[in-house]
Amino acid sequence: MKTATTALLAILLLPALLLPVSSVAAPRDALLASLAAAAKAADPAFSGFSASRGEKLHVTRFAGGKAQTPSCTSCHGDNPRSAGRTPVGKPIDALAVSVTPTRYSDPAKVEKWFTRNCNEVLGRQCTPLEMGDWLSFMIAQ
Repeated sequence: MKTATTALLAILLLPALLLPVSSVAAPRDALLASLAAAAKAADPAFSGFSASRGEKLHVTRFAGGKAQTPSCTSCHGDNPRSAGRTPVGKPIDALAVSVTPTRYSDPAKVEKWFTRNCNEVLGRQCTPLEMGDWLSFMIAQ
């Protein structure tokens, strides 16, 4: 009887546990779809985002932005699953979705941080391809 009750409880609770995850993933999926449409408009040969290109973007040192932030790793560190720190020492939550599941679920926040960070690191706005690749890398972490 106890086993049947436990099994029934697990069956009833499983959808409730999955609901918050899917509700957070939906905005990320919509954001990636929007970025894919923009990337395709910019380059008809676009065939999808690449987490490996996103990783390369994350670790590459650039000369176009601010001297104290030549790469994403300047503040966010080498490991996306670890917390980072701003140049003034303010803590930054881990970028990896596996550690911070609500990351990238608010399109306004995503746009704000891409605008700020791309300008500081690259010295320009990121392209839709760069944003989609980078997000794909973080979502895979």
